[in-house]
Amino acid sequence: MKFIRRYLVAGLLVWVPLGITLLVVRLLVRWLDGTLLLIPAAYRPENLLGFSIPGLGVVVSILIVFVTGVFVANLFGRSLISVWERMLARIPLVRSIYSGAKQLAETMFSEAGQSFRKVLLIEFPRKGLWTLAFQTGIDVGEAQIKTGRDVINVYVPTTPNPTGGYFVMVPREDVVELEMSVDDGLKMLMSMGAVVPHPQKPAQQEAGETA
Repeated sequence: MKFIRRYLVAGLLVWVPLGITLLVVRLLVRWLDGTLLLIPAAYRPENLLGFSIPGLGVVVSILIVFVTGVFVANLFGRSLISVWERMLARIPLVRSIYSGAKQLAETMFSEAGQSFRKVLLIEFPRKGLWTLAFQTGIDVGEAQIKTGRDVINVYVPTTPNPTGGYFVMVPREDVVELEMSVDDGLKMLMSMGAVVPHPQKPAQQEAGETA
């Protein structure tokens, strides 16, 4: 019976990750294929060709983002976007949502940004219990001024779904910065601790081992 169990486990180790990967990719492709709905019905591929092309929405989405980037990179494009943003700034609810989303995007996609660049270890939800968190900012704001402490903005994701979580401001002295990458941190969280990345060796230690 042991050899049967061993073979079953070996087979599951092949098919379970592959199945999850295919499921996630399929969901993403279906979601991006929804961008084709922006095209008038008469000009959609399934109506012109007589059949649908899976994944065409992914190509269209990438093309739209690329063309938009080329357009706003020049002076005319930046001027047009500036006019558009001033118009949105006059709409009360839209103004708050758009400005917050823009600041978040600029922080996350900026090469010089600090958002989601470091994996941290903090005591949460109480002293003595540790969890992984991601640094989202270090800017000095009203919270630091009022508390008189150097705090770090961190995001504590839930497990196994990291899209939900908590925003916490933690004093810098209570934060342990880890060497693991953000990808490794997400793997550990999504696996509920079943996948633990190996600690990275210091450069001096690696040099000593190779010598």
